[in-house]
Amino acid sequence: MSKTKQLQRSQALIEFALISPVLLLLLFGIIDIGRAVFYYDTLSHAAREGARTAVLASNRLPTNADVLATVTTQLVGAPVTEPCPQGPVTSATPPANAAWLYVTEPNPPAVVEATPPLNAPGGEYAAAASGSCSAVNPAGNNTQLQVTLRFNLILITPVISQATADHIILRAASVFRTEY
Repeated sequence: MSKTKQLQRSQALIEFALISPVLLLLLFGIIDIGRAVFYYDTLSHAAREGARTAVLASNRLPTNADVLATVTTQLVGAPVTEPCPQGPVTSATPPANAAWLYVTEPNPPAVVEATPPLNAPGGEYAAAASGSCSAVNPAGNNTQLQVTLRFNLILITPVISQATADHIILRAASVFRTEY
């Protein structure tokens, strides 16, 4: 084998070694963006279905448990919990790759109100506020309910995750009027 061919092969190997980190970063960045779009679309769909469950009239009025069950079936592969189901919607961060569910009035206030609004599905009954959570008051008379999901997406690309503080918070909300 001639010396020129060996030098050319070595040059190609060095060029590949210099370019491969950029290519891998680009590849995993595309995967992260794809995951973010997938989860945002799935969250939007789950919020719509949860709101639809919260406002439907039937012989048994819906409860927060019904809304949580519906959202959980729509958001496959990600745990969903209700830290404070009637709000207020906090700015706290959910656990990694998990979602928090809130059923509130549209545009809920950031603090607990003295007179809590009608912000629960019809099957819930009045209850005292526990800590920083709002009281549970049943909605009715064609009032609006908002179902909000907050999801903590952990990225897999190290450089991008460092630029976004290791996570992205996705939020989806849907507002429907009660049918009861």
